[in-house]
Amino acid sequence: MTEQSSSRNGGRIRGGGTRRRPPSTARRVTAVAAFSAAALLLAGGTGLGYVYFKVNGNLEGVDIDQALGTERPKNLDDGSMDILVLGSDSRAGDNSEYGRDEGGARSDTAMVVHVHQGHKKASVVSIPRDTLVQRPDCTRADGTDAPGARRAMFNTAYETGGPACAVKTVEAMSGIRMDHYLEIDFDGFKGLIDELGGVEITTTEPIDDPKSHLSLDPGTHTLDGEQALGLVRTRKSVGDGSDLGRIQLQQAFVKALVDQVRDVGVVSNPKKLLDLADTATKAITPDSGLDSVNELTGFARSLGGLGSEDVRMVTMPVRYDPRDPNRVVPVETGAAQVWRALKQDLPIPDTALAGSAGDKGDAKDVVAGAGPSPSPSAG
Repeated sequence: MTEQSSSRNGGRIRGGGTRRRPPSTARRVTAVAAFSAAALLLAGGTGLGYVYFKVNGNLEGVDIDQALGTERPKNLDDGSMDILVLGSDSRAGDNSEYGRDEGGARSDTAMVVHVHQGHKKASVVSIPRDTLVQRPDCTRADGTDAPGARRAMFNTAYETGGPACAVKTVEAMSGIRMDHYLEIDFDGFKGLIDELGGVEITTTEPIDDPKSHLSLDPGTHTLDGEQALGLVRTRKSVGDGSDLGRIQLQQAFVKALVDQVRDVGVVSNPKKLLDLADTATKAITPDSGLDSVNELTGFARSLGGLGSEDVRMVTMPVRYDPRDPNRVVPVETGAAQVWRALKQDLPIPDTALAGSAGDKGDAKDVVAGAGPSPSPSAG
């Protein structure tokens, strides 16, 4: 991406960036699978005009570049790619059945997806929503200033200043420029899974979580959209009940989804192609660099060959905050190693995770495939 001039006020960023179309109230997010959702369009370059016009009209871009201006980490342009995949716990509109909307959307799930040079491997770093960070100055959606804050929960960045503030916070933490940004909403997530025909997982013990509306016996299940949403939101009834355990369930589900997307055949089925593309583009909100069918298709094609064995998923190294056991703080040495590896387009070293409270505990064993995957070569 090229650096653009800033429409900034006093060095602060405008909440949410500049949208090319008015924002829809349905654009609230729980992005666990947005990284994979884009790949549903990998066959979108078939030249079917009706696919193009129908699907293109669904996309609403957020102009992160304009909001952030030039005061960002350097764009290395080395063939790798970094994407912030963000979800929100907003309960507005169609999502109200999952709880009460308390007035502001927060980033319920956040993943930095680093696609290595050659686009044959990817490293994914989950950022716990309860991580205490130093949030930079932002601008709220109403144009008022939001001064930076120390020991702010990570998920309040989105609530404070929208997508642009979330991106700025991640870039300040990591020192890595985000090339792209993706959101996905609750209702769109369910529809995406249903259109795909469900996603198969295997559970090793019962899951019964009334809050996430999920009840599963041990064994192999093909989850529909409602069940998949329940799984990625399950927290209290699995492992130690913490957000770190829920992240492990999310990572396992994303891996299963990556394989499901790769295996589904749509090239020879125009109706299936249209339905998948239509559902996926209604579910996601991309940055302005991906808000057309042509741009999103090129992006999806570049990821289309990735399988779960090519993706390493870890949690940013954290430890429980000694002042508040309900919060976590970054393990500075380990987190620095993780971000340095991605910045240099190298595999994340196992030593970076050694002192972390993440990627541990019983939750990693509940769904087959959960927990950190072995470190692959980046080639």
